[in-house]
Amino acid sequence: MIELRPFNKLGAGHHGWLDSKHHFSFAEYQDPQRMNWGNMRVWNDDTIAPQTGFDTHSHSDMEIITYVRKGAITHEDSLGNKGRTIAGDVQVMSAGTGIRHSEYNLEDEVTQIFQIWIFPNQKGLPPSWGTRPFPKGMSEGAFVTLASGLDGDEDALPIRGDARLAAATLEAGQSAQYNIAKGRKAYLVVATGQIDVNGVLVGPGDGAAIDREDSLNVHALERSEIVLVDVI
Repeated sequence: MIELRPFNKLGAGHHGWLDSKHHFSFAEYQDPQRMNWGNMRVWNDDTIAPQTGFDTHSHSDMEIITYVRKGAITHEDSLGNKGRTIAGDVQVMSAGTGIRHSEYNLEDEVTQIFQIWIFPNQKGLPPSWGTRPFPKGMSEGAFVTLASGLDGDEDALPIRGDARLAAATLEAGQSAQYNIAKGRKAYLVVATGQIDVNGVLVGPGDGAAIDREDSLNVHALERSEIVLVDVI
């Protein structure tokens, strides 16, 4: 089963400095049919104006993954961590017992990010933050795991949740396969381009909620960047 969730039908928030699309209920957008997908609670598609950002605020007991699509995001938190994550790279914040942080676009261009929240396997752990640069071109032609809490994904940025974040960049005409273990599901978003996934056409910004599929055959109709989360 693949349920298409078109970009123009997602929840939305417009705040002047921030334009956000919500794949699941978030802030003022509430839909009881879209509260989460498995143990994934949030997938926001955020566009942040230059020299603006999220002022200091708190989180607890949530795994928060930020995938930077364009520009860069600069992070600072109450643990003393500071870092700048650029397009194609990922940062993970394990909020644990509580953490305060800010995220700013200090660039002279807009920054675009996917922010994804995963429920942790265990509550009450100490908070942490990490980022990792991934070799550019690493995801060309195949899905590459960028962040994960699954066994066997030791090369990925670790999270404390039963989930995996993978990404692929495909040229027009290229295909890539992703296998889904029994009892798991996935959520896929096309960052740019247009793809066919198991016969379903998915365009730019669209989401695809995937359940009871053993594998995904993703075929790019044009150069496409695809981001996928595998959840329980």
